[in-house]
Formats: sequence, structure tokens, C-alpha cells
Amino acid sequence: MSASGGTRAIVAALGANLAIAASKFVAFAFSGSSSMLAEGVHSLADSGNQALLLVGGKKAQREATPQHPFGYGRERYIYAFLVSIVLFSVGGMFAVYEGYEKIRHPHDIEHWYWPVGVLLFAIIAEGFSFRTAIKESNELRGSLSWAQFIRRAKAPELPVVLLEDFGALIGLVLALGGVGLALLTGDGVWDGIGTVCIGVLLILIALVLAAETKSLLLGEAAGVEDVQKIEAAVVDGRTVTGIIHMRTLHLGPEELLVAAKISVEHDDTAAEVAAAINAAEARIREAVPIARVIYLEPDIYSEAEAAKGPDREATPGGPAPHPAGH
Repeated sequence: MSASGGTRAIVAALGANLAIAASKFVAFAFSGSSSMLAEGVHSLADSGNQALLLVGGKKAQREATPQHPFGYGRERYIYAFLVSIVLFSVGGMFAVYEGYEKIRHPHDIEHWYWPVGVLLFAIIAEGFSFRTAIKESNELRGSLSWAQFIRRAKAPELPVVLLEDFGALIGLVLALGGVGLALLTGDGVWDGIGTVCIGVLLILIALVLAAETKSLLLGEAAGVEDVQKIEAAVVDGRTVTGIIHMRTLHLGPEELLVAAKISVEHDDTAAEVAAAINAAEARIREAVPIARVIYLEPDIYSEAEAAKGPDREATPGGPAPHPAGH
């Protein structure tokens, strides 16, 4: 996922949310609607979230250092995880609390045209932001469904903006329904119920974002298509005859680490093996340009060793070795 595509969607969402937040707070001041207050805080939290994504994208561009030899690409994952925390705490929990208080102590909505007008304006603005995010995402998701795209995307920005905008649009409809029912029935409890529904929605979206960004923070492998391209690029059928095992890891959305043990013929010279490794690295980078860190270890393929299967205890994250005597 290109950084420019994500940035365009973030900037569009930031501009929309700042305008919407201002209008919602004005509507709350004139009408006293708790849905308007919750939605105003929601839009303000979303604006802060987009600012966090922009900061994370900027910090991720720093050059590698001796202390961080693989660079700072994962900064984008960290800031995306912070977004989920802000959305949960500031947006979701505040809305639930405000709605609960409104249900306990309902009051009539004054100057109904303020919240209704602002909600209609907000739906249009959020729709523009959502349309921008969809357009940028469609250039990258290919044949994937939206759920698959959000689950498999290695760059967090567009999935975050998509979920935020989707949640915002549903929240606006809920707020409009709560305000409308409160006006029709004369019972302010409906405004509080709409506010609670908005809070629950935001919490659910925050939990989805947290789960996805947690997976990225832990370290995800390359996608299936990229793995297949790398495997095809490594083997040349002459010096490199096969792959004994291979691991891939995203160091960032646009940087991939590839580590593999490759099989070579037992009578190949060191110069031939070195040349084959250099050629294999070049083929990998041509096939998958984001594969920027590549380590290839030559070995002699043994059918007897291969028949034993993979040694899980030698794999990072595998089970710990058994204590002596067990």
C-alpha cells in the first residue's frame, strides 16, 4: 500500500472531521442534545486519530540506525494501535457514559433544527471522506472482499480510515434516529439511547482495529502471492536447486525481510554459490520490490534430514526444549 494513497485518505478524513466536530459542538450548545455532544467528541477523537496516523507515517520514514538496524517502519503500526485506544476510550466510553446519563436524566431537545441540520451536513462530509477512502482502497485491494482487505492489508492507514468513516456514518444515522425519536415522542430518553448505541459501535470498531494492529505489531509474514513469487524467484534450477525452509516478516508496510536456507549442489565452489546467492537476491527484489532485507543461507539438501520434518524447537516461537531427563 503506497504511503501517498493512505495520506490522501487521511487528509480528506481530517478535514471533514474538523469541520464536522465544530458544527456538532455548536449544535450541542444550542440544542443540549447528548447525541450531538457524543458525536462532537467522536469527530474530535477521529481528528486526533488522523493526526496520529500522519505523525506515525512521518516517523516511519526515518533512516535506520545502529540501535534500530531494520529502520522504523513499524512506527505506523504503533500509531495505528494508539488510534484504536483513543477511539475506544475517548470516543466509545465517553459516548456510553453520556448516553447513560441522558437516559437517567432526560430533557427535551431545544432548537431541533440545529442537530438535524448538522447531522445532515455531517453525513454529506463523512460520505465524501468515506468515498475518498474507498477510491484509494479499490486501487489496492484487487479481488479481495472488504473484510479480507482490512484483515490482510499490511499498511494500517486505509483500513483505519475505512472503519472510522464507516462507523461515523452509522453513528450519524443512529444520532439522527435518536434525535428524531426524541422529537416525535417528546421523550429525551431516545436521545440517550442513540448515544449509547453510538458508543457501543465505536467500542466494537476500536476492538477490531486493536486486534488487526496487534497482529501487525507482532509481525506478519508476506502475503501468499508474494511468498509464491519469492519461492519462484529463488530457485534457478542450476546452482540453487530448492528451498529447504523460508521465513518472511514485514518490517513495515513497505519493507519485507526474507530469510531462507537454500539447497545447492555439494560440488559447487564457493564462488559459484556466492554468485548464485547474489543472482537469487536480485531476482527476489525484481519479483517483490518491497523485499529489501534478504538473507540466504546455502546448504546441502539431504533427503534423510528432510524426511524428519521441520524442527519446531529450532523455530522462533516454537516449544521450549525439554529439560534433561524428560
